[in-house]
Amino acid sequence: MARRRHSRTPETAAYDQACRRWNGKPYYSLDCYLKQQFGEKIYKVAIDGGMTCPNRDGTKGISGCSFCSAGGSGEFAVTRKASSSGSFSPDPGIVTRQIDEGINRLRSGRKYCGEQYIAYFQSYSNTYAPVSYLRSLYQEALTHPQTAALSIATRPDCFSPEIYELLSECQQQKPVWVELGLQTMHDSTARIIHRGYPLSCFDATVRELRRRGIPVIVHVILGLPGEDHHQMLQTIRYLNETGISGIKLQLLHILKETSLAEDFEKGTITPLTKDEYIAILLDCIAHLSPDIVIHRITGDGPKDLLLAPAWSMKKREILNTIMHQMKVQHLYQGCQINETGQRQHFSCPVHEKEAPL
Repeated sequence: MARRRHSRTPETAAYDQACRRWNGKPYYSLDCYLKQQFGEKIYKVAIDGGMTCPNRDGTKGISGCSFCSAGGSGEFAVTRKASSSGSFSPDPGIVTRQIDEGINRLRSGRKYCGEQYIAYFQSYSNTYAPVSYLRSLYQEALTHPQTAALSIATRPDCFSPEIYELLSECQQQKPVWVELGLQTMHDSTARIIHRGYPLSCFDATVRELRRRGIPVIVHVILGLPGEDHHQMLQTIRYLNETGISGIKLQLLHILKETSLAEDFEKGTITPLTKDEYIAILLDCIAHLSPDIVIHRITGDGPKDLLLAPAWSMKKREILNTIMHQMKVQHLYQGCQINETGQRQHFSCPVHEKEAPL
């Protein structure tokens, strides 16, 4: 007796088509993009450029953004001593040594991780230094024989015409990306987390980088104090219109020795639960332009610094849950951009808002 064939629904067919487009995933992952561009999986090697941040050196603040650790979000970089403001001096070989050490770390933990790597200036604000100092760092990274591309994490208020020109020069040698820490489009939230610059600054920087053909990757944190589900989606919709190339979607981690840690210990903020985070994340992916590469859908809080949420340490379990939920709900990147109201948003309780500023 022949088995009955089950017809696929339009939702299932659309989901399957998205997965075929993006190498088996229902979203445009960084892994997919890198294989398209370089023909193989490529890993990042995190570098500490010895810089600081205007939100730490007294220019705009001294304690950084409320969520940022003392390591300037560079806990996974090969460490080196940061330069004090105004005392930048080239240290020939420092970048090469960090790249080599980072490659050795990767190879020690994996059977094979390729011959090409992305040199990732991660710690603090990596355009916040004199141009001559930046040039020495960037050029040393670019000339390393195993560097395939350069990724520079920084703030949108740490640019000048000379720095834009330097980045354009570097772009002529190898691909260069700039990663900007936006976190949210809402200036009211930005004041709560002490971001230190307005949205207009971000807009201007993105326009200038795009004018020069330099891809922009944007960091967004889900679960910031005072933000609800709708506000987080507003940030995604806003970014769809900016022409950015990539995005990192990050759960809010509460780390030791940050101002957020003080609020958490006082009980004035509550981190998202696993179910809340996944529901919000899925909605963000569903509303994100399919042309934007997703570099991250969760994140790693350093275990020795993480206060909450504890569930975030089970990264593999979280990723598996995300993929499962996208499959059973037939969700894929961009599927709700042109929604007509027939499909409902995911509903979940989000922590209560703090009092307005």
